[in-house]
Amino acid sequence: MHKLRVADINLLIDYKYDTMIKQAAFYKADFDKPDVTIDIPSENYDLWSKESPHLSMNDIEYIYTGAAFYEALLHFNGFMLHSSGVVKDGYAYLFSADPGTGKSTHTELWQKHFGKDKAVIINDDKPAIRLTDNRLWVYGTPWSGKTDKNVNIKVPLGAIVFLERSENNWIREIKPAEAIPLVMQQTIRPVEKDVMIMLLDMLDRVLSSTKLYKLGCNISEEAVEVSYNGIKVEE
Repeated sequence: MHKLRVADINLLIDYKYDTMIKQAAFYKADFDKPDVTIDIPSENYDLWSKESPHLSMNDIEYIYTGAAFYEALLHFNGFMLHSSGVVKDGYAYLFSADPGTGKSTHTELWQKHFGKDKAVIINDDKPAIRLTDNRLWVYGTPWSGKTDKNVNIKVPLGAIVFLERSENNWIREIKPAEAIPLVMQQTIRPVEKDVMIMLLDMLDRVLSSTKLYKLGCNISEEAVEVSYNGIKVEE
């Protein structure tokens, strides 16, 4: 069993394959008592392997430890949003969209435009959002999809942006009612009723206190300027 601290949660977790070994390296911690223990029985891996023979055991471990952490996170006023998160000027901006839409491409353009030292990818697939001390924070996690882009830092949430492809670059602020179905498509929906209630309660708090936007963009640095100028937090 390995000791990690992810999203300020002490996590005791079992893993043995390459991806988790690599991704978890920067989250190692020392503590006496875990907040969460993830120890998935070997028979579960065998079952998932039969159900998804195209996946390696390495992939299965990575996917299902991430899903187990996600469910645990709901018990700590948090959830994971399928998005690419970029940190600029001390705030995290999360760009969420269906796979293949271009959210990672967009955040990479931020790094090209501002420089990698000024635009940091906190997590390229599943950043964690937690409400602590009456403030919403974004955390890097070891689960960052097909890339290894994640940083073990904690940053205030600046905005959530739902991205779509467009020939022209545009951005508009949206209300929570419009954002609810969009965010539900980009997070795991628990099967258990009580856990689903936790998620809905968390989403209500997040969406009611966060700036929300829809962004139409192409693959250009102008797209970065449009999105940044439209969503940046004004101190």
